[in-house]
Amino acid sequence: MSDFVRIERPRPQVASVTLNRPDRVNSMAFDVMVPLREALESVSRDNDVRVVVLTGAGRAFCSGADLEDPGRVPDIDGLTLATVALRSMELLEKVITTVRGMHQPVIAAVNGPAIGGGFCLALACDLRVAAQPAYFRAAGITNGLTASELGISYLLPRAIGSARAAEIMLTGRDVDAAEAERIGLVSQVVSPEALLEECYDLATRIIGFSRTGVELTKRMLAASLDASSLTAHMDHEGLAQLYVRLTTRNFEEAVSARRENRAPQFKD
Repeated sequence: MSDFVRIERPRPQVASVTLNRPDRVNSMAFDVMVPLREALESVSRDNDVRVVVLTGAGRAFCSGADLEDPGRVPDIDGLTLATVALRSMELLEKVITTVRGMHQPVIAAVNGPAIGGGFCLALACDLRVAAQPAYFRAAGITNGLTASELGISYLLPRAIGSARAAEIMLTGRDVDAAEAERIGLVSQVVSPEALLEECYDLATRIIGFSRTGVELTKRMLAASLDASSLTAHMDHEGLAQLYVRLTTRNFEEAVSARRENRAPQFKD
């Protein structure tokens, strides 16, 4: 694994994945994004991991594109500039879709600036908790480009509403942690010192539930973004609920645990 990405096990069944390039405020050089995607894929395959916490080393979560040292896109020998550009975007997009497709819920521990692609990376996570110094910026528009990249124009309106998303993306202004909590971009704001422990506590709560129930809940939330109608999505939800109800004894265990005043032990 690259020195630019660190995987740790801070608690049982919790994996912490850290962008580890603090000297470049964890910018998205290709030399960083390739090992990040590989690390996420590896963690997703690890059946001992139930929840993933994604964060950045130092003072930033991820500052977006590295404008000084972008690194080298792999496997581009012999390609024209136009095709290299396509491969570059594909590489970055795969990081976002990898986060979205992981078996485990992913919690973004946003410790500092989440700018441009870093904003997109935080949005790709299932939950976001921010430290007080954190802020978010859709930076493409301020760099003479578009603010729309790596899924942000899809994910941000669904997270905070289309009007707020349009204003944030078209103005390129910073959204500080307090505003992010107020508009629902993050679930809570804590001190920098408490950030990781808060995320680990959240992970531990999730781990207390059924693995199948948690994985299907993540899938249903993702599927709802593309649902054609309420009734179509309720059909999917109903099938998921029936699947767990009829193929496990989880419901019976939950009822027994409440009667006996103990924590349930879901065996799926």
